[in-house]
Amino acid sequence: MANLSDPAPTAQEDAHTIMLNRVSWGAIFAGVVVGLVVQVLLTMLGVGIGAATMDPASNGSPAASSFSVASGIWYVVSGIIAAYVGGYIAARMSGKTVATTGALHGLTTWAFTTLLVLYLLTSTVGSIVGGTFSGVASAVGGIGQTVAQTAAPMLQDANPLDALENQVRATGNDPEALNAAATNAVRALVTGDEAGADQARQQAAQALANARGIPLDQAQQQVSQMEEQYRQTVDQAKQTATEAADQAASVVSTGALLAFVALLLGAIAGWLGGRSGVVHPVFADRVVPTRRPLV
Repeated sequence: MANLSDPAPTAQEDAHTIMLNRVSWGAIFAGVVVGLVVQVLLTMLGVGIGAATMDPASNGSPAASSFSVASGIWYVVSGIIAAYVGGYIAARMSGKTVATTGALHGLTTWAFTTLLVLYLLTSTVGSIVGGTFSGVASAVGGIGQTVAQTAAPMLQDANPLDALENQVRATGNDPEALNAAATNAVRALVTGDEAGADQARQQAAQALANARGIPLDQAQQQVSQMEEQYRQTVDQAKQTATEAADQAASVVSTGALLAFVALLLGAIAGWLGGRSGVVHPVFADRVVPTRRPLV
């Protein structure tokens, strides 16, 4: 609490305080530009080094997973360096002498740069201006797409109804009408409810016996085998889909946590860069004599 006996600040002191803490948007814009350029330069350097380590003619190339992890780490490190440099430039060019004010300029520069990069990644302009950033983001985000693409053929090949229909029609020379009747009967059996399962099973066996020209008891055995195989295929497809979903959720969760940590480190780097870029009061008074307080 202020002491009532203290003298009230003069208008000159108020103006001096306002000048020290006023936001310098020109300096922030300069910090954003320099930070973006540093980010692009470091990203291109990382891409160049990574591409140089790849040798398709030999087996000495790093694995795709290792390359993706290294790209993500390099992108985070380059972002931290760019945030520090941008914050330093913003604070230095603002001419602020208060450490906290310079740090806030560095933090604002980092926030502005982050929003601009996100805009470039999610807009049409990003395909032209932010091509380098988009390439790195695709390399990191491609992990989730790889999981989905890997699981998709497994689920497609495990379609139980198609496999069941192929089993019914694998008779060679049977009339199409009998094959269709047997296929529909077996489909009704495996997709129906348990209440009418016995009746559907008898109808499927009769239709299969007519289509293949085999005794009814043999057709019943084949229908039981098809039904059991169908259940196993369904269970396997459910397990594959569950594992793919769990893996995709794990990748998304890990990516979100890493992005949070990267942004937090970038914010800290911007704050520290701005704090280190403030102008020393003695140096500022020498360069700009008008900053000296009037006696």
